[in-house]
Amino acid sequence: MSILEGIRGPHDLKAVPGERLPELAAEIREFLVHAVARTGGHLGPNLGVVELTIALHRVFRSPADRILWDTGHQSYVHKILTGRQDFSKLRGKGGLSGYPSREESDHDVIENSHASTVLGWADGLAKARRARGRGGRIVAVTGDGALTGGLAWEALNNIAAGRDRPVVIVLNDNGRSYLPTIGGLADHLAGRRTAGGTDGRGLFEALGIGYVGPVDGHDVAAVEDALRRAADATGPVLVHCLTEKGRGCPPALAHEADRFHTVGVIDPFTGEPLGPPPGPSWTDVFGAELAAVGAERPDVVAVTAAMLHPVGLTEFARRFPGRVWDVGIAEQHAVTSAAGLATGGLHPVVAVYATFLNRAFDQVLMDVALHRCGVTFVLDRAGITGVDGPSHHGMWDMSLLQVVPGLRIAAPRDPQQLRAQLREALAVSDAPTVLRFPKEAAGPPVPAAGRVGGMDVLRWGDPANPRPQAAADVLLVSAGVLAPVCLGAAGLLAERGIRTTVVDPRWVKPLDAALAPLAARHRLVAVVEDNSRTGGVGWAVGQTLRDAGTYVPLRTFGIPERFLAHAKRGEVLADIGLTPVEIAGGIGAALAEGGHAGSAEPGTENLERER
Repeated sequence: MSILEGIRGPHDLKAVPGERLPELAAEIREFLVHAVARTGGHLGPNLGVVELTIALHRVFRSPADRILWDTGHQSYVHKILTGRQDFSKLRGKGGLSGYPSREESDHDVIENSHASTVLGWADGLAKARRARGRGGRIVAVTGDGALTGGLAWEALNNIAAGRDRPVVIVLNDNGRSYLPTIGGLADHLAGRRTAGGTDGRGLFEALGIGYVGPVDGHDVAAVEDALRRAADATGPVLVHCLTEKGRGCPPALAHEADRFHTVGVIDPFTGEPLGPPPGPSWTDVFGAELAAVGAERPDVVAVTAAMLHPVGLTEFARRFPGRVWDVGIAEQHAVTSAAGLATGGLHPVVAVYATFLNRAFDQVLMDVALHRCGVTFVLDRAGITGVDGPSHHGMWDMSLLQVVPGLRIAAPRDPQQLRAQLREALAVSDAPTVLRFPKEAAGPPVPAAGRVGGMDVLRWGDPANPRPQAAADVLLVSAGVLAPVCLGAAGLLAERGIRTTVVDPRWVKPLDAALAPLAARHRLVAVVEDNSRTGGVGWAVGQTLRDAGTYVPLRTFGIPERFLAHAKRGEVLADIGLTPVEIAGGIGAALAEGGHAGSAEPGTENLERER
């Protein structure tokens, strides 16, 4: 039996003789490569923390000592050593999460994938233990780019003030997030890696934090010794570990873009993708169009928060290297810096994941919108993202941004609309604009059958009488990429004799003035969106109709107000009822219950039911 097969928890790990730990590390790396190759996942970061994680669980007593992971995608080895070796459905429905998960194990504390938060957690937990008279260590593992985030330094400032509160900070310094880490701090740490025996103690000890290192993060004995020294301290100590992302996997080490930070299903020996090549993604379409615009407009520049390649800026950066800035894992700074770029006469495009814009809401509101800056936000991974789970679903952006004065939101339904609406957004110089799209293949065009105001009509309620003045049963408002789902639902309703007009508003904030008079010619309005129903497009449609004095029953279909588990995108959409059959059934039920008035008198109850 292999060493790994005999480990069902940290107590088994502590019994492994020290001379056999390199053999265990090799077994774990082999396990990771083959397991992640079958399912996809975060491979490179975990290959880099094998020895570090072994040392953590040999020195500390988890879960009595709390081990916290920043950028929780580097916790696969932690899962393996705490009794979770079934990776057969990693990130799949019913399988292990790709991040720490309290449902999975008492050894997991933070369900963390949003970076730079772990030190704040550590500060709070250490204070709580001191206030309650409890012992035990708080161990915070940061790095993989997370120390570039502003929140990390706010937390360090507070941790340093607790000279009598023992917190062990483990800096996993691999010099990267996706690409090599950037900025002054990164340059300082890089110098410590190559300066022939000098270290980083001055930087941290000046703050009042003890320092141990730098230590070879791939030498278990050396890391154990450093961690024990830190554990014996009475106050906060930082252990500086030098690691290599993608360690032990030649294809990962050769992959300069991100060292296999995230992979799909791959050949475990060559690292080559398996299966038919996917079609162009929404990210690909955006990246190509932005590069084309960049050639036409020298004022267009780009900003990314440590995710140049994942958000589609690769080609723009290649062609215009002096017009793109990677600010590190620092979305708040990215947005405020963009306000400065716009005020300086440029038009910045801030490309981030939809869920990560949450961090910078105040800057969008007070720095960009208040000052009427022409900044375009491009939100990748909007709506249901799938396998990365609750922290990555981009389900809040259209709700949060609805309250920002002057801001405009575009939800393209197909690649053609994405290209057109990106150019429309970049033509706005006195207000912020937003484009959002999901993580999936871009799909075929969804043609318009007509136009009402600024809205595209995708299907007329009465195809024999294609004009806005014609009455029909249902006005189905389709927000963005769910247009094919809405058309499918309309087809099912037509089989039941229910005439359905399907419109794409294109810009979902502000909504077109033509929406209310069009709605008044229908018995029911239904809205479908891949955003939270709370405060989303359905809410905005209801407000628009009420403001216009149009009281038509309204039915909204969207993402329920709860955190959704990891699974494939299609599986999650089916689970929450965003399918043609579910939507058609809900509309039919709503019509039967209350949708029998074309334009009701003021005060008529608005019919809204949760999906």
